[in-house]
Amino acid sequence: MSSAIRIQQYGGPEVLQLEEVAVGPPGPGEVKLKQTAVGLNYIDVYHRTGLYPLPNLPATPGLEGAGIVAEVGAGVREVAVGDRVAYAGLPPGAYAEERLIPAHRLVRLPDAISDQQAAGMMLQGMTVQYLLRSTFHIKKGDTILFHAAAGGVGLIACQWAKHLGATVIGTVGSREKAALAKAHGCDYPILYREEDWVAKVMDITDGAGVPVVYDSVGKDTFLKSFDCLRPLGLMVSFGQASGPVAPLETGLLAAKGSLFLTRPTLMTYTARRDDLLGSATELFDVVRSGAVKIEVKQTYPLGEAAQAHRDLEARKTTGSTVLIP
Repeated sequence: MSSAIRIQQYGGPEVLQLEEVAVGPPGPGEVKLKQTAVGLNYIDVYHRTGLYPLPNLPATPGLEGAGIVAEVGAGVREVAVGDRVAYAGLPPGAYAEERLIPAHRLVRLPDAISDQQAAGMMLQGMTVQYLLRSTFHIKKGDTILFHAAAGGVGLIACQWAKHLGATVIGTVGSREKAALAKAHGCDYPILYREEDWVAKVMDITDGAGVPVVYDSVGKDTFLKSFDCLRPLGLMVSFGQASGPVAPLETGLLAAKGSLFLTRPTLMTYTARRDDLLGSATELFDVVRSGAVKIEVKQTYPLGEAAQAHRDLEARKTTGSTVLIP
């Protein structure tokens, strides 16, 4: 038997219960993974509440982790027993001491990357990789707006964008978070609760606006973000921490300057194994070079997953958060 967090029904953090579960042997193409660290991400909240329903209940949430390959099923060629590996994305099931997972979703870890680092960066780091390198290809001289700049994704994005030569404007919720974001490459942290952040963005860009806005906040920032974009700019909505975005009249995009809008996911960008490996390799490279530092700011025992969710939703966390099985 192995310990895992299980959800019997959708709801608040209290539905996250630690239970003993049986983990059988891996089937064809599967790996049995003994986990050493599990990443906490906001999408886990969406799964817990049912905003993004899980395939079946009861279920174990979590999309990111690291550990050691304990057993391999028939036909597995991607990894071997004893390999240190990490993963991010579907299928869910990360909140556990042991789990079964398709081998093709696993990536071998370089020696220079610790298990906790990996669990705190795979989903967030590969999210930043596709946001900055594919959804909108950041180049030297660009000025970007990144909401929630002191969060896990935000701190990685600020560093990576700065490394690429961009000027980074970021919104944050407190002076402490502003200092944190600035220390990680955010040139202009804006206190979005206290300042007119649209006016600040336009002032910073001399009235031109930015070519791209990255928004994982959702309801509270979505519509105003369009006012920060230059004509033909791109709005990247990749989350909704403050609540779902209301339906949009597409005529607004024309009225604001023939804007573009996308709602991307990591799962789409890494659906093919070649894309997964390419994304992970680029992430490992910028971390090993020192251009991007992964800081696990909070750790919780696996059994305290409910408290970790409470702190995440209350915006008490910064950087990456890891659950320890």
